[in-house]
Amino acid sequence: MARRCVFVCILLVLGALSARGQSGEWNQLFNGRNLAGWEHVGPGRFVVEDGLLKTEGGMGLLWYTPEKIGNAVLRVVYKTVKKTDNSGVFLRIPEKPTEPWMPVNRGYEVQIDDSEDDYHVSGVLYSLTKALARPGKTGQWNTLEITLEGPRTVVFLNGVKVTDYTNGQAVPPKQKPWEPDRGPRPDNGYIGLQNHSDKDVVYFKEVAVRYRGEKP
Repeated sequence: MARRCVFVCILLVLGALSARGQSGEWNQLFNGRNLAGWEHVGPGRFVVEDGLLKTEGGMGLLWYTPEKIGNAVLRVVYKTVKKTDNSGVFLRIPEKPTEPWMPVNRGYEVQIDDSEDDYHVSGVLYSLTKALARPGKTGQWNTLEITLEGPRTVVFLNGVKVTDYTNGQAVPPKQKPWEPDRGPRPDNGYIGLQNHSDKDVVYFKEVAVRYRGEKP
């Protein structure tokens, strides 16, 4: 009986360690070959070119369909061609999008654009938060690491913290009709990538998630 209890305890410990290890692994959401698991809404499109995602036209949204994501770290590696190239990483989208404006107004957009002011530059929650730094690099690969922890969103760009925001903190009033509606966002949601316009070309070579704790 004692041996059996020890054996069961060992299995439980190994199971817990295995689950913990899995939660620390990066899960690739883009396979480098095609758009499996992704769906596009709105004008323009994303194409797979030499193992990279490339934006074409817009404004549209490529969103990850299998699951909502929360309590996780997203890693997105991207490159712009010129300083004014515009795109974004969308978070906390509450419902499956059928057009590109619902995610703007009901989710968060982590901005990609090195040419704008501190509320509209790479790494901020577009028009909601002010950049703590401006570490974006035009023409080079950039790494976004976005931590979703309950209502809190933390964004590091190239290892430098740009945003640390929790739902309910004060934000500037909406100034332009294309800026997002103000208000709370859910603790988890769908994610997506924006293709902005014919003038904007952005490449993505990695979109990955690492779950914090057990996978939801």
